[in-house]
Amino acid sequence: MVAPILTIAEAASLLAGRGGLFGLDLGTRTIGIASSDPERRLAAPVETIARKQFTPDAARILALATARGTAGFVLGLPVNMDGSEGPRAQSTRAFARNFARLTELPIILWDERLSTAAVEREMIATDMSRARRAEVVDQQAAVFILQGALDRLRHIAEGR
Repeated sequence: MVAPILTIAEAASLLAGRGGLFGLDLGTRTIGIASSDPERRLAAPVETIARKQFTPDAARILALATARGTAGFVLGLPVNMDGSEGPRAQSTRAFARNFARLTELPIILWDERLSTAAVEREMIATDMSRARRAEVVDQQAAVFILQGALDRLRHIAEGR
């Protein structure tokens, strides 16, 4: 049981017609989690996990995903602005490889350039307090990542 690790284009043809996706924003201290509806139209926040070790972190993600009937995972891949991959991207790829051994559900790597910065700007614009932003930024970044992937999947399905 090893899940495929795919690009969004590869995933578009392999994903079943229905079933929600889970979005993950893998930070160094936390993992933000978001989930989509079964029709894959809208992403919503789920929770933020304080990172401990891979095994308990992965177990929590899989438990949440199983409870929601998830059809696959979207991991934010932190690519540098010039398109190169640094240590954080390598860490995400390593997480994906290890996570793939625990599930058969497809894992999609999605370019998440500037997702956290975009979410921070949005929250500041809504006059959210610094403390509240710190509580939800990882979940909101996961929503941003997942929604971008959902939108792209829809465009691929429509032939755009």
